[in-house]
Amino acid sequence: MDRILRRLLSVGLIITGALFLTGTASRVSGEDAERVFRAGAATSNITPPLGELIVGGWKPIPATNIHDELHARCLVLDDGKVKLGLVLCDNVGIPVEVFDRAKELVQQATGLPPSHLLLASTHTHSATTARGPCKVIRETELTDYQKFLAQRISDGVRRAMAQLEPARIAWGKIDEPSEVFNRRWHVLDTALLTNPFGGIDRVRMNPPRGSAVLDRPAGPIDPEISFISVQSRDGRPISLLANYSLHYVGGVRAGEVSADYFGYFAQYIEKKLGARDQTPPFVGILSNGTSGDVNNINFRNPSPRRYQHYEKMQEVAEKVASRVHEAHQKLRFHDWVPLDATEARLPLKVRQPTPDMLQHFAEIKAQENSAPSHRREAIYAERISRLKDAPREIQVPLQTVRIGDLGIAAIPFETFAETGLELKERGPFDQTFTIELANGSYGYLPTPEQHRLGGYETWLGTNFVEKKATTKIVAKLLEMFESLHQKSLTND
Repeated sequence: MDRILRRLLSVGLIITGALFLTGTASRVSGEDAERVFRAGAATSNITPPLGELIVGGWKPIPATNIHDELHARCLVLDDGKVKLGLVLCDNVGIPVEVFDRAKELVQQATGLPPSHLLLASTHTHSATTARGPCKVIRETELTDYQKFLAQRISDGVRRAMAQLEPARIAWGKIDEPSEVFNRRWHVLDTALLTNPFGGIDRVRMNPPRGSAVLDRPAGPIDPEISFISVQSRDGRPISLLANYSLHYVGGVRAGEVSADYFGYFAQYIEKKLGARDQTPPFVGILSNGTSGDVNNINFRNPSPRRYQHYEKMQEVAEKVASRVHEAHQKLRFHDWVPLDATEARLPLKVRQPTPDMLQHFAEIKAQENSAPSHRREAIYAERISRLKDAPREIQVPLQTVRIGDLGIAAIPFETFAETGLELKERGPFDQTFTIELANGSYGYLPTPEQHRLGGYETWLGTNFVEKKATTKIVAKLLEMFESLHQKSLTND
């Protein structure tokens, strides 16, 4: 009750049915009123050359056509003392060493510290890879595309900084539950629960649609779309960054590169805000929330409609953009809000194969002419073999950002929805959201409870870090949020 009262006293809160829209809660002193808030946005083309391998499926394939260009979409904010850079890249997952290189380039050129740059991937499955062979083995030398990507991210941030102008900012949230479904299910048929390690799981990822053996989903969803909007002092849209906890949608032609629904959202929100053909160009951005166990397949539905290529992702993007636009009409913009950010490196143990796993794959290798008991055995045997060269511990980058009374968490994993919901519930700010695959890409991040259930996201080779990693990450992020919040109480 104290927290609710505090929010009502400090924030303009609009409640219309199930819609909650939150403005900033910053107290503007005489000194603050003299400060100028600025914002700038830009895009940087990161489309790879044809022939590079598209990842996201079980077997990489070479890119043969570009359906739509890939971009690093950049937004820079400046409160007069602190600058923040937020960048979303059309890629399935970018490793920490590429992001670190981009941050170094930005700092060398502008002085903006790495702690104040949040760089993330959208997780489109139709982009070429920027990863190395193993998510927990640090790359010592970047590939040509990785070097290009780091430079283009840096260029985008620098161009956004060159566009900085006096601006106003607001943020809000609205639910869109119709496109998010937990993809992990309890099922009644153990034949659907086998894993590549010779065992039986308790849940299945992506079970057969409409099957009589479906019992119940193994976790929640987060239907909320959070967003930040910035505009010039005269009301011209500069950029809008949204956040939705939904995996990629897919439906591309084989061999085609696409930004998926994240790219279509950028187009649709630009149109809905009336921001086409303006100078400087408007930049629409959609970040991936906590969607490691969520996609847009309704498994209860036995007969899904057949979509043409790219049709479903456009439908989802249109729906998300429409909901954001609806909420946008009721925002209260602010001429100035304080900014802050903090980062930390959290040590996490790297999981190692058990003796049973090693014995299982040794037996398979000895009987290489026999039919596999699981169709993914060979893939996971290879992934397990790479771990012999992996470190026993990695330092995982975590980051928190404060924009007025909005908190943003950055996690370098494909994170489960329940983790994002926990951070929203327990965080000290009036509104909170999480951007996943931020500042790195280390695989899936199940909770300890989900590890006990098993399933694809928990398999070693899909998940790489200790089973208590989520607990440690949430605790650290809440500590970092609280530090920013206490600092705000002192300084605002």
